[in-house]
Amino acid sequence: MDSNKEKMVILGGVRLHGEVKISGAKNSAVAILVAAILVKGKCIIENVPNVSDIIDLIDIINGLGGKAKFVGDDVVEVDCTNLSNHVASSERVKKIRASSYLMGALLGRLKKAKVALPGGCDFGVRPIDQHIKGFEALGAIADIEYAMVNLEAEKLVGDTVYLDVVSVGATINIMLAATLAEGTTIIDSAAKEPHVVDVANFLNSMGANIKGAGTDVIKIKGVSELHGGTFSVIPDQIEAGTFMIAAAATRGDVTVTNIIPKHMESLSAKLEEMGVGVQEFDEAIRIYVDVPELKRVNVKTQPYPGFPTDLQPQMLTLLTVANGTSIMKENVWEDRLRYVDELNRMGANVNVEGKDTAVVEGGTRLKGVPVKAKDLRAGAAMVIAGLIADGVTEITNLQYIDRGYENFENKLRALGGQITRRIVNQDAPDMPAVI
Repeated sequence: MDSNKEKMVILGGVRLHGEVKISGAKNSAVAILVAAILVKGKCIIENVPNVSDIIDLIDIINGLGGKAKFVGDDVVEVDCTNLSNHVASSERVKKIRASSYLMGALLGRLKKAKVALPGGCDFGVRPIDQHIKGFEALGAIADIEYAMVNLEAEKLVGDTVYLDVVSVGATINIMLAATLAEGTTIIDSAAKEPHVVDVANFLNSMGANIKGAGTDVIKIKGVSELHGGTFSVIPDQIEAGTFMIAAAATRGDVTVTNIIPKHMESLSAKLEEMGVGVQEFDEAIRIYVDVPELKRVNVKTQPYPGFPTDLQPQMLTLLTVANGTSIMKENVWEDRLRYVDELNRMGANVNVEGKDTAVVEGGTRLKGVPVKAKDLRAGAAMVIAGLIADGVTEITNLQYIDRGYENFENKLRALGGQITRRIVNQDAPDMPAVI
């Protein structure tokens, strides 16, 4: 079924209870699949979420002459030994943000790349100037013409790249281009996100020589080639956070499993500040609420290890049920608060100041109304809003949610959430009564 033509129907008012297993990290898996372009040999990539971004990337890799396919529920096999096409211009390339990694991978492997400007969620300008700066430092000639990025180099030679802003995309892209380059490349002011570390670990397991991932400075000593192997993607920090927030918002009791608790520290700290119970285990976190009211908090998004921008919409939704006035400051992407109108239509009292600050007057009762997912994480926020709203919420534009959440509604249903999918023009039958 085309998720463009579907809607989620949610009956709110149920406290989520139980245990939910988190899938592999979407942000990590999309970069690792593209990184496999650098490898001459078969890569077996485990713990890959079956989401639309992954399906699109598999199609793109196959279109470039590689061979990629799911060989299990969460296992993808990629063999780019015979990949020879450097032009990635299909509609799928234009559709997803992760296709930007094709620039670094194709340039590193073939010394040339022609890639359509990437798409993804629309929440403001996301320039690629830092990516281009890195490629040019390694010796590539770059130009953008007719919405295509053209890159070419006789050879790539390591150099020091000082990023003007901390950029996950640029960090990964430069790392990809430098892996097979001559000499040593140093990325200064590198992003430290878990999926940056995961991509470096993948490349190292295939024969690369990358040190410092997870710190401000990454050093890549170029190697002549990479070999195949098996690698397992880390758990999804953002999916885990989404379920943690959903548990808190519904005043539930949920244990989120198959996660790395250290990756969740910035969120766990804010939840505890609000009065939410947070119990950590080796590979799980239990979230529960046993206080009469949740407290207000102020949140600022920051690059890792700060509060993730990809949890901002979900967290803001939680703040609508807290007691008092909270302030959400978005410091990573401009215009990422466009979804607030949808929350206010449900009865929230959120005022946006400028493009990056939201003042949330908490303690309001949300009411179920038809709303739209404005982007991937805002879509998840609408689902959380539907879970806590009075009555029935209908959410459209599900193609955004399907980009990054595997079996989202099924996992919520297993926790007691009353949620179904329907064709947009199909009247939903009466939802079962809240128990």
